[in-house]
Amino acid sequence: MVTDTIRSVTVRKLVIPFNIKPVAATGSMDDVPLVALDIETDGGTVGRAYVWAFSPLFLTPLAATVESLGSMIIGDGLAPLSIESKLRSTLRLIDTPGLIGLALAGIDMAVWDAHAKQQNLPLFRLLGSDVTRVPAYNSCGLWIQDTATLADEAEMLLDMHDFTAAKLRVGRADAKEDLRAIRLVKERIGDDHHLMVDYNQSQSVTTALQRAQMIDGEGLYWIEEPVRHNDYQGSANVARATTTPIQSGENLCSDFDMSCAIEAGAADWYMPDVQRIGGVSGWMRAAALCNANGLSMSSHLFPEISAHLLAATPTRHWLEYVDWANPILQDPLKMEHGCAVLSEAPGTGIEWNEDAMARYRV
Repeated sequence: MVTDTIRSVTVRKLVIPFNIKPVAATGSMDDVPLVALDIETDGGTVGRAYVWAFSPLFLTPLAATVESLGSMIIGDGLAPLSIESKLRSTLRLIDTPGLIGLALAGIDMAVWDAHAKQQNLPLFRLLGSDVTRVPAYNSCGLWIQDTATLADEAEMLLDMHDFTAAKLRVGRADAKEDLRAIRLVKERIGDDHHLMVDYNQSQSVTTALQRAQMIDGEGLYWIEEPVRHNDYQGSANVARATTTPIQSGENLCSDFDMSCAIEAGAADWYMPDVQRIGGVSGWMRAAALCNANGLSMSSHLFPEISAHLLAATPTRHWLEYVDWANPILQDPLKMEHGCAVLSEAPGTGIEWNEDAMARYRV
């Protein structure tokens, strides 16, 4: 079969308002700065993806990096693994950290979307899976805030799509306030619902050990990123000292990073971020590592594509659900009874709402 070649890579910068503004122990955000990609082939197939710039300050340089990498694949055949290999080989001297890695992942995701569309298959089926429902937890709220408001918000988040789990951010200056927040939410949601907590890398190893042991008996599902993400040994020390599983991995930038973290015993479970781990190609390598080591694997953000990837992950665990990109999507990811329901539409299902794109474009 003749493979289409890539004709153009189009980039648009967007700033979208949050429904609930994130306030974590390590910082806050006012808006969602995204770079949207459209990769078109000479056969008319269009692959789409988006990447998150973290701050509006990085929106322009991230878009420029995507455009620069995109110019390198014009005329290439629509073969995702070959394109990824070419880009990584070309970038070997500078490596692929930071914005370069995010841009490469965005291109990889869009190329895989186009490839699946060309095969007239949803991405999860192209990857060999027939799993159509993926369990999810609601991560849209429960940020650092007045503890008096948390229980009501937790109830609202769980009711949204009949979720059975939600995530609470911790790391307040007073550890007792974290404990109070956990107990208020747990009392309201009961034992039929799971509660995860996330320190967002805010603690030293010493304070992480103290705090993790303080909350270890509170019935939590996991404790996420208690220390700096690349302090594998420090995280391993916390994991050994607690019975509550330690979750980590959203900041791993490659399967090589994941291999090092696993070897150090840095966490009990892992949750790669598709735009940091290297797009679809990088995710599948990370999934193979987790499978080989018998480790459960969840996702971080990007639920539209992460649901497809988890469906094809042997040790799949939880999808992190956020609604941040919903305003620009023609058909947001369908959620039902606490699960993401995968569509049979070809590709990842990401299609733009062009009216909204025009409204949020900068």
